[in-house]
Amino acid sequence: MFVTFYGAAREVTGSNSLLETGGQKILVDCGMFQGGEFNSDKNFNPLVYDPRELDAVLVTHAHLDHVGRLPLLVKNGYEGHFFATPATRELAELIMLDALEIMEYNERKMGIPTLYHATDVAGVMQRFKPVNYHEGLDLPARKKGQEEIKVTFFDAGHIFGSAFVLVESEGKRIVFSGDIGNVIVPILKDTESLPVKLDAVVCESTYGNRIHEPSAERQVILEKMVTEAMQRGGVLMIPSFSLERTQELLYALNDLIDRKKRLPRLPIFLDSPLAIGATRVYRKYVEYYDDEAMKLHKNGDDLFDFTGLTMCETREESKKINRVPGPKIIIAGAGMMNGGRIVHHALRYLSDERNTLLIVGYQAKGTLGRKILDGESPVNIMGEQVVVKAHVEAIGAFSAHGDQDKLLDWLGGGGEVPKKVLLNHGEPEASEVLAKRLKEDLGVKATVVSEGLRVKI
Repeated sequence: MFVTFYGAAREVTGSNSLLETGGQKILVDCGMFQGGEFNSDKNFNPLVYDPRELDAVLVTHAHLDHVGRLPLLVKNGYEGHFFATPATRELAELIMLDALEIMEYNERKMGIPTLYHATDVAGVMQRFKPVNYHEGLDLPARKKGQEEIKVTFFDAGHIFGSAFVLVESEGKRIVFSGDIGNVIVPILKDTESLPVKLDAVVCESTYGNRIHEPSAERQVILEKMVTEAMQRGGVLMIPSFSLERTQELLYALNDLIDRKKRLPRLPIFLDSPLAIGATRVYRKYVEYYDDEAMKLHKNGDDLFDFTGLTMCETREESKKINRVPGPKIIIAGAGMMNGGRIVHHALRYLSDERNTLLIVGYQAKGTLGRKILDGESPVNIMGEQVVVKAHVEAIGAFSAHGDQDKLLDWLGGGGEVPKKVLLNHGEPEASEVLAKRLKEDLGVKATVVSEGLRVKI
């Protein structure tokens, strides 16, 4: 059994791992690289493996950096199946089509070619096979005499439908973490425990060097920041990932405004067709809700709608936001500010000191969000130099990724640590710090993977 890393190696985007086992080649995720531009140059590099030789593709969850290049596989001849949970299947289609729309816009405006076409996205969806948590999936042997490969999806607690995946073959057991969720998040169930007797875990390390604020403080911090922003009479902009982060924000604001009445009613705009579409999927798969969310749902509470909220699906509806005076809140994608409608709002509002930009998710190097968070000013937005005068704040507790303590607890919580841990999906400093903690706390030798590294399990 061998694993080779073709993405998310010493960086946070472009997840793509190839497992060779039992005479088969199984790909785990095929995500888009994200940087200063929505569609990073690395995405145009030729695939280093032949998609026609792949036997299966396992998809851990629907974030763009895990599904954004799936259509390239079909475009280059892949004829097998894509396996994921039912919710991931539906959300992945929304994500890929949204990405295509942004790429087509960039092609028209700036001449940047698209990675793929609508027919390639359709090809992915035709080959998707949904797999429920714990259902068990047997991949048939390629040749007579070879063993079947057993695959099991477990709830990762990261976003709706997210999974970490156990693959059993050749007497070996390996887990691919995908992305592991934060602790005690609303709506979602907790991350399931890691199975025991594992030969290896490929584990994300996004926040391997960070500790988030306590989850219990999530709403307290949000209430404080919304209150301060509103007292300034300006605009509170929240660049938000359309999957999970947006739904968590709506859930929290609903609680603060309608249930607990801790915040006054004010205009709040969800300016993201993708987030609106994803929210419909959240309403569909209520079996994924945690106990608290399920109780509210059964009592007739719409988790994602409340007084003052306006959902803006069309461009015309988005433009009308500008006519509404402050104070107001705008939640818009993309989460790293490297595309989407948030860029238009940033261009309009960042230079006013009455306004606030609230960062609630990870910002990859090179993205506009990361530059602003690091204090860069002026910043280039759609060809214009914008001086950042708005207040810039960040809340780590709203991250969909587990922090260092969560990852350590997950890897060591089963009483029997994995024989080998391979750290991907993290910037070098984050991965190295987590590797050191794994050795010191759990006695596990962890390897920070690099691009093209092939590891024998």
